Amino acid sequence: MNILIKRFIKNYQDVDNATVRNDYGKFSSVMGIIFNVILFTIKLIAGLLSGSVAIVADAVNNLSDASSSIISFIGFKLASKPADADHPYGHGRYEHISALLVACLVLAIGIEILKSSIEKIIHPTDINASIITIVILVISILVKLYMMYFNTKTGKLIKSKTLIATAQDSRNDVISTGAVLLSIIISFAFNLNLDGIMGVLVAIFILVSGLMLVKDTLDPILGIAPEPETVKTISDLISSYEYVLGIHDLIIHDYGPGNTFASVHCEVDSKIDVLLAHDQIDNIERDVFEKTNIHLVIHYDPIVTDDGITMEIREKINTIVKGIKSNMSIHDVRVVPGPTHTNIVFDIVVPHDVTYTQKELRQMITSEVRKINPKYICVITFDLEYASYEQH
Repeated sequence: MNILIKRFIKNYQDVDNATVRNDYGKFSSVMGIIFNVILFTIKLIAGLLSGSVAIVADAVNNLSDASSSIISFIGFKLASKPADADHPYGHGRYEHISALLVACLVLAIGIEILKSSIEKIIHPTDINASIITIVILVISILVKLYMMYFNTKTGKLIKSKTLIATAQDSRNDVISTGAVLLSIIISFAFNLNLDGIMGVLVAIFILVSGLMLVKDTLDPILGIAPEPETVKTISDLISSYEYVLGIHDLIIHDYGPGNTFASVHCEVDSKIDVLLAHDQIDNIERDVFEKTNIHLVIHYDPIVTDDGITMEIREKINTIVKGIKSNMSIHDVRVVPGPTHTNIVFDIVVPHDVTYTQKELRQMITSEVRKINPKYICVITFDLEYASYEQH
């Protein structure tokens, strides 16, 4: 297979290149179509000759796999289309949609196999399997094992959920074909007809796997939390710059492989010259894109660092907030004094595992802050946590 990859995929080692990545996907899909059509043909012949509903069902499953590979090919083809006026973020999510279609097809096949297997249990027929049938099934298992290995390796290489889903489907085929083979061997050895029962077990396994695939492919379409490694990489890159005191409100949007956008607030000492700070922010955005291929937009947050009162109040409020929930954090603390009261303005990042309502949090924090000074009025903005990362 490596020889074919080198022949048909130019610059095959440059897997971060969008064109190379799509070529890998299309190549894997074409190989899937060829292998599955061959397996469908030989299994169908074996199933019809032996009268085994399980083998015929397994053959139909291979035909669905060929259809899945066609869908994957179309998905990679559409995902490679450049951005246009109607889709300025590109078409990368077509790949996620194709993976979802593959998962739905797996479910449909599982339902059909379940129906035919139950019918076989109710109205059993004799199986006339031969050594040729067994050899065909063994060959099928070996081919599917290789396809599982190849798609897993390629899927991880180019970070493709579609190919990972295809690899899992190949694993399902190994198990289902192995179950069919086992039923035939038992039939030979003990004269027991387990064809329908094995068909039901195979169908249940396929259905469970299909549901798991649906979940895995729906997540990126709905908008899944970014990988912790990605968040840490961006956070560490930004925080490595001299004038950055801290970051917050990091949001990452995934529009498909190679189309990731992010925004973040960077805290900078207010005494730093604005032009100098802006220049560094430009450098950070460029650096992040070059090292991660993520389009980053930074919001500049000037922080007062020489006001002792503000810094003291910030520390006290931070202690109060951490006492309520250790993974909550505050930022953008401002003190606005007045003749009768002082507004303490700040934002709180609330992780998703916090069970208190915003009203409850506001009351708890305000009550504790008023103990510091009865004239303090809390003006709180609540932020949801879109990416879990260590606060700097």
